[in-house]
Amino acid sequence: MLLRTTDPFRDLDRLAQQVLGTTTRPAVMPMDAWREGDRFFIEFDLPGVAKETIDLDVERNVLTVRAERIQREGDWERLASERPKGMFSRQLVLGDNLDLDHIEAAYADGVLRLVVPVAEKAKPRKIEVALEGNDQERTAINA
Repeated sequence: MLLRTTDPFRDLDRLAQQVLGTTTRPAVMPMDAWREGDRFFIEFDLPGVAKETIDLDVERNVLTVRAERIQREGDWERLASERPKGMFSRQLVLGDNLDLDHIEAAYADGVLRLVVPVAEKAKPRKIEVALEGNDQERTAINA
């Protein structure tokens, strides 16, 4: 299960950006998350970010994603600058039922995709129940 960390200023920042037409935060990392069978998928939009600047850490069920969109260097004149630059990060709290040791990450076309498998201990399993006094007869039930 994926747990959302609360950010009381996120909605206020979005409202200010819509009303004022400015970015109140230095950078944005929108994401989607969904489950398919025994795997969770998380995708972060990181257009214009070099793969080498992406850093992923997991500590105590908290996934931290850091990335940097580097300012273009050289002799040129800026005509417009609407895309945020610099270092930015996002944290997600991952539930205990996920296998954090086997997270897979891939980056293509400006999208960072993480695949997080469900832990074996969290998957449904069958438990056999023996009838008292008779080991020959067993009934399987779903746990």
